[in-house]
Amino acid sequence: MTSLRARARAGEKLVGALLRMPSEELVEMLAVAGFDYVLIDCEHGPADVVALRAHIALAAVHGVPVIVRVGEDDRGQILRVLDQGAQGILAPHLDTAADAAGLVDASIYPPTGSRGFATYSRAGRFGEVAPSAHLEWHLDNTLVLGMIESPAGVRSVDAILATPRLDGILVGPADLAASSGPDDPPVPQSIAAVHDALARAGSLRMDIVGSRAAADEAFAGGADLVVYNLAASLMRHLRELASPAR
Repeated sequence: MTSLRARARAGEKLVGALLRMPSEELVEMLAVAGFDYVLIDCEHGPADVVALRAHIALAAVHGVPVIVRVGEDDRGQILRVLDQGAQGILAPHLDTAADAAGLVDASIYPPTGSRGFATYSRAGRFGEVAPSAHLEWHLDNTLVLGMIESPAGVRSVDAILATPRLDGILVGPADLAASSGPDDPPVPQSIAAVHDALARAGSLRMDIVGSRAAADEAFAGGADLVVYNLAASLMRHLRELASPAR
């Protein structure tokens, strides 16, 4: 099966959903509905690797790859997430090129990075994959994405995108708004600056959206991947269901 990274790099427009654990049934429902990937939040959600493994394995049964949003600067979590079979990492708070380089180093096997090598994990089919094949596949197919969520990250975007083997960026609009002061550019201007830089660099752009219309707009504007904020979408739907005419 073609990896998520290869599909995105080939120009496919990919649709996913951001969810927090425990959400096994939602993982399966997203797969049945035809989503391209699932993004599991271990930054703001529970970072339980045992539960995460069950979610990744369930998604794999349906042929749906998983990206995991990890905690900030957590090399150990990146290693464990990838060993359990996640195809991609999304890391928060890239403010500098050094942050981006550290993310790549933790996510990619040598010689590109320094991720610890093992084939006996779930990602290596418990040792049934030849070490050379395992190494080659993960060097080529591990998707490495970061988040720009501050004015400092916006100012450093070109240097961040120059980091070898960093695939792309998701702008975190909530954190960017919270961290922007009166002397910083307006948030929409900062987001546009990052998107322009991504287009110039040929890097992947992931947008977080809350509706089908917003997803259509994001793809039309140059996004390569969109991810629905599932909690917001479900709560909007639930509020509507809870208020019939009566």
